[in-house]
Amino acid sequence: MTREFQVTFDAADPAALATFWCEVLGYRLQPPPPGFDSWDAALDAWGVPAEHRNDRSALVPAEGETGPRLFIQKVPEPKSAKNRVHLDVRAAPGQTGAERMATLQTEADRLVGLGARQVRRVDPDGGPEQGFIWLEDPEGNEFCLD
Repeated sequence: MTREFQVTFDAADPAALATFWCEVLGYRLQPPPPGFDSWDAALDAWGVPAEHRNDRSALVPAEGETGPRLFIQKVPEPKSAKNRVHLDVRAAPGQTGAERMATLQTEADRLVGLGARQVRRVDPDGGPEQGFIWLEDPEGNEFCLD
C-alpha cells in the first residue's frame, strides 16, 4: 500500500521559506479551507492572533499536478547541523554531460537570486556520477539540483 506523506521543514520565517520553495518546485501556497476566501479570514475566524500568523505555512502542487504537501513550521532555534534527509530537485531530466550541467547551473543561479546559496558543484566523472549542484535554501536547509 502506498501512503501519502508530507515533507516538513522547520523555519524561522515560514512565509518567506514557503515563497522560496514555491519558486523552486513550481508549487503554490495551499488555498484557505472551504468557506473562507483568504487565510486571513480563516485565521480571524479561528481567533489566531497577529503575532502567530506566520507560525506555519503549507505548499501543494500546482493545479492538476501531483506531489507531496510541504509543511513549514516555525521553531525558535536556528538550524545547527547538516540535514540527514534532503530533497533532490530534478532540474535536468533526460540531459547528460555539459548540457545537463549548464541547465543545472542556470537553475542554481536563478535560485541563488532568490536567496539560496550554492555550496558545491559536482561535475560528471565519465562513470556513474552524472553531476549535481548542492545548495542551501535561505534558512540553510540542504538540497540538490540533479
